Amino acid sequence: MLKNILAALILPLGIAASASAAELPASGLVEKGALTYGVAATFAPFEFQKDGQLTGFDIDLIAALSKKLKAETKPMNMEFKGLIPALIGGRLDLINSAMYINPARSEQVDFIPYLKIGNMVIVQAGNPKKITGRDDSLCGKTVSVTLGGIQESQARADDARCKAKNLEGVKVLTFPTAQDSALTLRQGRADATFDSTPGAVVLQSSVPGVYQTVGEEFESNTSIGMATRKGDAAVQKSIKDALSEIVADGTYKTLIEKWKLPPSVAIFN
Repeated sequence: MLKNILAALILPLGIAASASAAELPASGLVEKGALTYGVAATFAPFEFQKDGQLTGFDIDLIAALSKKLKAETKPMNMEFKGLIPALIGGRLDLINSAMYINPARSEQVDFIPYLKIGNMVIVQAGNPKKITGRDDSLCGKTVSVTLGGIQESQARADDARCKAKNLEGVKVLTFPTAQDSALTLRQGRADATFDSTPGAVVLQSSVPGVYQTVGEEFESNTSIGMATRKGDAAVQKSIKDALSEIVADGTYKTLIEKWKLPPSVAIFN
């Protein structure tokens, strides 16, 4: 009898200890009780489609956060360039799409950083154009990049740098997705493409013998984050609280390992 009474007292304490303190805002969401998020599912291993389903690190991340918040997830898959306008326009609660944090974007949205990654120059296997990295060997070459992504900014900066040295500029080709950029390189219509270091690993493993990286990783402290509307403190707090909880319980580390990202991407212990 005493054993049963003690069990009855201890069980609720255990449940309370494991319960999430994070919670959704009571108002101001696109749909009550849900997180409506924008994603451009073309950036493996962060977000992509497999057998018609969204998958990737970010998709698992938002699922873990939503579990803490007891929320449904409502993804809206769209072109990357449409994400910020959709958020500002009130069609989304947040952007969950491995968005690189830069000053121009930070003027439009508020970020919640969760990883840091670097970038690589990718060329055809055998490196027929003899490109040696993100250096003057790109001058006079054609580089394919995702429209509106940080790689477009990097390629245009290289174009300006080459021209400032009185060298031939970089021809920048923009495409809706990273896959389109890689295909253009594979077809020989571009000489190189830029991608994240994890993305480069996925690309080379998915089609062996087609691509290779050249030169050193660059901008390796680039932060990526989820974005909320400017001044939306309620959603910011919800996501940050839930993120703290999945860091504490080991889910964050487990997802990094699951998606074979290098340990260096973590910004939380």
